[in-house]
Amino acid sequence: MPKPDLSAQFAGLTLQTPIVLLSGCVGFGEEYTHVEGFSNRDVGAVILKGTTLEPRMGNAPHRVYETPSGMLNAIGLQNPGVRHVVENILPNLPHGETQFWANANGTSLDEYAEIAAVFDNSPVTAIEINISCPNVKEGGVHFGNDPVMAAKVVAAMRPMTKKPLITKLSPNNADIAETARLCIEAGCDGLSVINTLVGMAVDIEKRTPVIGNISGGLSGPAIKPVALWKIHQTRAVAAKNSIPILGQGGLVSGKDAIEFAIVGSDAIGIGTGLFYDPLLCGKVLDELRDYLTRHHMKSYRELVGSLGS
Repeated sequence: MPKPDLSAQFAGLTLQTPIVLLSGCVGFGEEYTHVEGFSNRDVGAVILKGTTLEPRMGNAPHRVYETPSGMLNAIGLQNPGVRHVVENILPNLPHGETQFWANANGTSLDEYAEIAAVFDNSPVTAIEINISCPNVKEGGVHFGNDPVMAAKVVAAMRPMTKKPLITKLSPNNADIAETARLCIEAGCDGLSVINTLVGMAVDIEKRTPVIGNISGGLSGPAIKPVALWKIHQTRAVAAKNSIPILGQGGLVSGKDAIEFAIVGSDAIGIGTGLFYDPLLCGKVLDELRDYLTRHHMKSYRELVGSLGS
C-alpha cells in the first residue's frame, strides 16, 4: 500500500506537510536549522516571529516562566521592525526548503495596513494577523477580544496585499465563531485557532508577580482541551466559507496532532512542544503516517474534520 499523502492545502497554498512552526517559537526561522536531525522538509511552513512596524525592545524581565504542563511568556514582541526583517532576514532564509509566513502586529489600523504593504513585497507566502497577543499592554488584546475591531484589522490589511491573510483568534474571546465570521467577511483567507490564554504566576516569598508584565500568554499541553473546543466551535463557520483552520495549542505528540485534525485542523501548529523536543516534527509525521495507514486513509486531508457524533 502506498504511503499516505501528508501534504496539506491551506488558503490556496500547498504545504509539503500539515505541520506549521508557530510564531515566537522559532525566532525568524534560522534557529532550528542548527539542531542536528531537524529538517525543514518535515515542515509545511514556518511563521516568523511577531513583527511590528518599528523596532521594539519587548517587555522587562522576567519574560518566561514554566508552569505545570505549560509555559507563560511575556516577551512583548521584541523585534527589529518589518523593514529590517524584509531587507536583512528574509533574503537569507532557505525558501526552497519550506514556506515562510509573516506574523503582523500593530497598535492601530494604519500600522497593520502598512506592515501588510511591506510584507506584500517580500518572499513570505502568507501573512498571519496577530490581533490577540496577550503579552503586550496595548493593541493585541483590544483588537482580539472585539469581533468588530478584529474584522476592521483584516479590512485594513486586505487591500494592501495579495498574499493570503490568516487571522489568529483569541481563546479569551466570548464568541470566537462570531469573530471568525466577521473576519472572513472582511477578507481573511484562513484562521489560526488558538492563540495563548492569559495567565499569571506569583512569587510567594516576594508576594509579587513573577512575570515583569504581570500577565503573559499561557501555552503548552495545559491548554490543549481549550484549543480543541475552540477549533470545534469555529469549524462550522470556517467550513461553510471554505476557510481553512490552522489548529494549535498544546500539541506535543502525534496523538495530539491526530486529535487536532479530527476536530477540523487543515494544518497543525507546533510551538511550545519544540522546547520539549526540538525533533518533534519528524516524530509527529511518523505517528500520522502510521495512524492513516492503520485506518486505511490515503491522505491527511481525509482525516480533517472527521469527528463523529
